[in-house]
Amino acid sequence: MDTATPGPSRELARITLSVLGIGLLLGGSLRVLQPFLVSLLWATMLAVSTWPLLIRLQARLGGRRGAAAAVMTTVLLLLLFVPLYLAVSTILDQSDRMVDLAREISTRGLPPPPHWVEGLPVVGRKLEQRWLALAALDPQALTERVTPYLKSALAWFAAQAGSFGAMMVYFLLTVGIAAILYVKGEGAALQLRRFFRRLSGERGDEIVLLAGKAIRAVALGIVVTALVQCVLAGIGLVAAGVPFAGVLTAVILLLCIAQLGPLLVLLPCTIWLYTTGATGRATVLLVFTLVTAVLDNVLRPVLIKKGADISLLLILPGVIGGLLWLGIIGLFVGPVILAVTSTLLESWIASGLGEPAPAPAVSPGAGAVAKPSAGVAPSV
Repeated sequence: MDTATPGPSRELARITLSVLGIGLLLGGSLRVLQPFLVSLLWATMLAVSTWPLLIRLQARLGGRRGAAAAVMTTVLLLLLFVPLYLAVSTILDQSDRMVDLAREISTRGLPPPPHWVEGLPVVGRKLEQRWLALAALDPQALTERVTPYLKSALAWFAAQAGSFGAMMVYFLLTVGIAAILYVKGEGAALQLRRFFRRLSGERGDEIVLLAGKAIRAVALGIVVTALVQCVLAGIGLVAAGVPFAGVLTAVILLLCIAQLGPLLVLLPCTIWLYTTGATGRATVLLVFTLVTAVLDNVLRPVLIKKGADISLLLILPGVIGGLLWLGIIGLFVGPVILAVTSTLLESWIASGLGEPAPAPAVSPGAGAVAKPSAGVAPSV
């Protein structure tokens, strides 16, 4: 019987079939998990970002992980349901008034615009002119003019209701996965570190630690800074008496998270106050504007360095590029990709030149990278 070693053609066929089989398994697994991938990514970002809070809470609760995870999960649910309850209750409280207003408009026509409409920044005068033109129409002509817009608005609301329902499902799924990670986080981190150690050796373990540090750096430096700027800007808008201060504050929060800054809202409001003769209120808002703008350059670098010793040249392009690529979740994914790529590139260059590999970019005091041993589940 021939026991010769298989030839190169047989070996190539075996390797090709093995790679093809692995590719099919990976593709099938991703296809099965596709409905859960977005929620899994968000849950991972939430769990990694808030893990230090979970550990502190667990210590305060006598070391009970289940109780700490329950508290953290409850807080996440409240972040969804409290604003939702306030919005729904406000709509229900105003529903009777809206019905009466619709009946009055259909019988008597549109009333003149309130005085505050003209005082709105930028769009106030044009909005008042358009309102006066509609108020001059008789009820039947007004109804004919408004009906097409009402149909479009109802269709839009119906589409948004479906999107809102899907968003609610994704959010609840994210909270559920986050709750599992809060309870079993060390085990998941250990398996992830073992996988990357199998791929890249010691450097793979450092990559997982670096990814966790980058996520926390973004959560601290970008999100916390945006929240502080939003609060200060909101106080300034209310103190200056700017109309729709709540809506403008929400816009400022989105702009700060998108790294566009609060000046796009605060500067036009300040200029509008000066042009309308409210010099005192405009000066108050100008002070808040300057403080809020400067805070971005002072607080954010400090918080990022506290989360991870990663260059801002990696964090900022990663945040903006990730946001343009993947939306809000790209805020976290972008910096992680750039940080990991930079670390691997530096390691490859050092190994090619015979130099020692650079140390991983972790925050001071984080401790050395330890090898995960059996029975020990290190956190990321």
